[in-house]
Amino acid sequence: MRLRLAVFFVVVVLFAGSAFAKNKERNKYLPPGPVHLDHDGEKWAEKTLRKLSPEEKVGQLFMIWARAAFLNVDSPDYLQLRDTMRRYHVGSFCLTVRWEPPFLYRNQPYEAAVLLNRLQRDSKLPLLIAADFERGLSNRLYGATVFPHAMAFGAAGKPDYAEDFGRITAQESRAIGVHWNFFPDADVNSNPANPIINTRSFGEDPQQVGDLVVAYIRGAQANGMLTTVKHFPGHGDTAADSHLSVAQVTGDQARLQSVELPPFRRAIAAGVDSVMVAHVTVPALEPDPNRVASTSPAVVTQLLKQQLGFKGIVVTDALDMAGLTRLYAANIGRAAVDAFKAGNDLLIIPADLDASYRALLDAVRSGEISSAQLDASVLKILKAKASVGLHKNRMVNVDGLSTVVGRPENVARGQQISDDAVTLVRDNGKLLPLKQSGTVKAGLPYQKMEGVQNRLVVVIFSEDVRTDSGRALEREVRQRVPDANVMYVDTHLVAALSDGVLKAVNEAQAVVAAVYEVPTAGKVIQTEQGLKNSVSLSDADGALLQGIVDHAGEKTVVLAMGNPYLAQDFPAVQNYICVFSNSTVSEISAAKALFGEIAIRGHLPVTIPSIAHRGAGIERPPQAVHGGSQDARSQSAGR
Repeated sequence: MRLRLAVFFVVVVLFAGSAFAKNKERNKYLPPGPVHLDHDGEKWAEKTLRKLSPEEKVGQLFMIWARAAFLNVDSPDYLQLRDTMRRYHVGSFCLTVRWEPPFLYRNQPYEAAVLLNRLQRDSKLPLLIAADFERGLSNRLYGATVFPHAMAFGAAGKPDYAEDFGRITAQESRAIGVHWNFFPDADVNSNPANPIINTRSFGEDPQQVGDLVVAYIRGAQANGMLTTVKHFPGHGDTAADSHLSVAQVTGDQARLQSVELPPFRRAIAAGVDSVMVAHVTVPALEPDPNRVASTSPAVVTQLLKQQLGFKGIVVTDALDMAGLTRLYAANIGRAAVDAFKAGNDLLIIPADLDASYRALLDAVRSGEISSAQLDASVLKILKAKASVGLHKNRMVNVDGLSTVVGRPENVARGQQISDDAVTLVRDNGKLLPLKQSGTVKAGLPYQKMEGVQNRLVVVIFSEDVRTDSGRALEREVRQRVPDANVMYVDTHLVAALSDGVLKAVNEAQAVVAAVYEVPTAGKVIQTEQGLKNSVSLSDADGALLQGIVDHAGEKTVVLAMGNPYLAQDFPAVQNYICVFSNSTVSEISAAKALFGEIAIRGHLPVTIPSIAHRGAGIERPPQAVHGGSQDARSQSAGR
């Protein structure tokens, strides 16, 4: 009898232990819920703060890069990243990938998730992981839902789309271990010459920008992602790239209050988690020319915190940007001190982490920075970690990625949004829709040969012909016109190729000129005035496009695969379509629109000087006719 009881007891213990282990394993990967700071999370943050040394508190204020890649646990690269995290008590990372302009080396979700899990295991405190997912995870990673640029959402004009954008990005981000997106962009892009905001903005109307910002925040927060509005107090009316130089916001107080600030007010009222402050000078707010917004107490503390009442995390734009570093070349660590004293809570991507950390720690030890201010900022960061559940679970289930990232219904939604954003600005009634001419013929691998003719000529203007720009568009065109002549040009090759391009254009029945120009950090081009950042074509590329318009204007459609303001430099263009983005979904949408396969519903969210006002757009129903085309009467509509 005793033996039976003993066996029974052992079985019960083993079963209970097994059940406990299973429950523990399930709890290890708790699914993310809406962003919410409960009582337990608040207590955890306060208790954790009391245990931190001054050195650890200062470390919580810094965010550095983590590049998604496979790294052996004992590789020098990983050991350096881990040791940097521990040495400086780093509290957060910004996920990115290797970038060697013009090439962005995207990686896979699995590599990102494994790296972030490992960093979380090797960190004393849970890490807050952020990213610049301005177009969703596809900004940096393959396999995720692809979205167009923000301005495409303005052209589609549906807040529901922005809410879905936030929802899907949050779900996919949390699946790989990212908790915080530096988005949405609340800049009102009112300056057509803006080289760094442009299509990253929803548009030029403060009301519409605010509507879409609020919708995105709602969708993201409901699915567990912290949100950020940027670039306070507004970077939309600037003509310089703050990655390269100091940009200036020239508007007076009345202009700021009526144009730049309303979307930020809306975001704050909607409960946005953080505000990113730009490295721009704003004379109307800060008269000192050596103080950019991010180091100005008048902008950060007085305007943002006191007047607008923002209580969340204030984060700097990247501290390694030339708009800031040029002002601190003699003492780079001082930039972090001045930014923190101005009222920022989190300091991201310092140009020199060691110098910045030591300068801030010295300022704390000397009393220049009070312990009360330090504690208040660190507590905000700890509470943000608790609000996304990091005090309970810091790891993600890598095995679950395949059920969350790139769901077919989400991929379809991204394509639908892109389709609805296509905007027909000019149509001479003689060209669109283009004719299909047969189907792709089957062939054996490595043995399929297609002849090329000049009936349809597609000229792709890209930053560099070695990039992916135009590849998806070419595939889509060749599915409809297998013998299309697709030609790639860039600034380096245009002089050698121009004669051949114009010869093909002259012989063509129809010409598509697809121009890939999107805002790129730190980009410079050669112009007659010297090097500058621009989202317009270089002089050489522009001369070729002008030649195409001059030689074959009636039979040419210009596709703006990004910057919609392109047409102002080519006022004679007769057929003009904007898709506001160089994403693959936008390339697919462009092809479908060219061949009349989708309804064209988009309306300009910005004004193109001398071309069209905001709200303009020629609507078209689907018009595809097998083996031919039909002309559509011009039908302008605004909203």
